[in-house]
Amino acid sequence: MFKRIHHVAIICTDYTVSKNFYTNILGLTVVQEVYREERNSYKLDLSVNGLYQIELFSFENPPERPSRPEAAGLRHLAFEVDDVAAVAAALNAKGVVTEELRIDEYTGKKFTFFTDPDGLPLEIYQS
Repeated sequence: MFKRIHHVAIICTDYTVSKNFYTNILGLTVVQEVYREERNSYKLDLSVNGLYQIELFSFENPPERPSRPEAAGLRHLAFEVDDVAAVAAALNAKGVVTEELRIDEYTGKKFTFFTDPDGLPLEIYQS
């Protein structure tokens, strides 16, 4: 019935800061950017490795999303990478703080977490 996940939508509090984070720091590619005047809102379509996967939205005064302690709902967004340590080091060099590298006890793969400008938990997971 389902073929794959089409996209993940993220609502940010500061569009300029989040756009910079997702494009210049994480290196995602802009597919399309639309300003929706009737909503005073931007919608930025981003691709990860050539696949359209993330919609970044801005809305006026969005409510805060509880994140920690763990809140019900979507827990985090994970990006698959070839080398977690190298990507974490590259993020650190750009001022992004990552947690200590961990090993998935079931798969033996490395992973770590960091957050976007709004505190959304993001993960990098070794392929």
